[in-house]
Amino acid sequence: MDRTTAGWINGLIGVVIFSGSLPATRLAVMEFDPVFLTVVRAAIAGIVGLALLLVFREKRPAQGDLVSLFIVALGVVVGFPLLTALALKHITSAHSIVFIGLLPLATAIFAVIRGGERPKLPFWLFSILGSALVAGFALFLGGESSPIGDSLMVAAIIVCGLGYAEGAKLSRTLGGWQVISWALVLSLPLMIVLSIVYRPATLAGISLPAWLSLAYVSLFSMLIGFVFWYRGLAQGGIAAVGQLQLLQPFFGLALAATLLHEPVTWVMLLVTVGVIACVAGARRFSR
Repeated sequence: MDRTTAGWINGLIGVVIFSGSLPATRLAVMEFDPVFLTVVRAAIAGIVGLALLLVFREKRPAQGDLVSLFIVALGVVVGFPLLTALALKHITSAHSIVFIGLLPLATAIFAVIRGGERPKLPFWLFSILGSALVAGFALFLGGESSPIGDSLMVAAIIVCGLGYAEGAKLSRTLGGWQVISWALVLSLPLMIVLSIVYRPATLAGISLPAWLSLAYVSLFSMLIGFVFWYRGLAQGGIAAVGQLQLLQPFFGLALAATLLHEPVTWVMLLVTVGVIACVAGARRFSR
């Protein structure tokens, strides 16, 4: 199997794992405070990441890698989880998932700025078209959407795109699982302190679905998914493999409908199909 194909396969596995993040977060914030959920999931993932680094005796990152690791931590360890958790207090997971269609464009932009990639002009046209479909859908919802929730989701997409591109660039030399593990470890002391500060007065009454959701976003969304995702981006190209994120709304909407019984309209499905179609054209001209 060539490196590019392996990159697309790893990227797809990462997208499938990430597609469960927003429905799981939606379930968790029904019973956990959003800030507590953000810091405790990072703390749990950081402890697991530290254990992996110690077991495999990984060498410490070079001093020149620390800035990139802090950017990764800011984008995907703190920024995206916190902003999405806050957004899901105002909007449904089905609505928020469609914003993920903006991630390929955000990731591609930062792939140029931070990764040095130069996709062809048609690539940008397809990426912009996919993003325009998502933005048009948000406007179409009108009163059903929340200005606060939508704004938080847009901010989450921006910081996440930066974290994806920065982590993928660093993965070329440091390794995929090592990047996310070190980013989590750098954040771990602060996350532990904040977990204690924002801990709920009591955990009595927290349901099993909420605990399972916390486990999912801690282990899969914060760690395991990134093992495949960063490896895929590094192997197949950040801008190219990043277009696989257009598939995430499809998986996410299916999960939201199945697990949370949230309404999924024909308009949502049509928009999802439209943005998925854009990945084919964008992939062709990504290099």
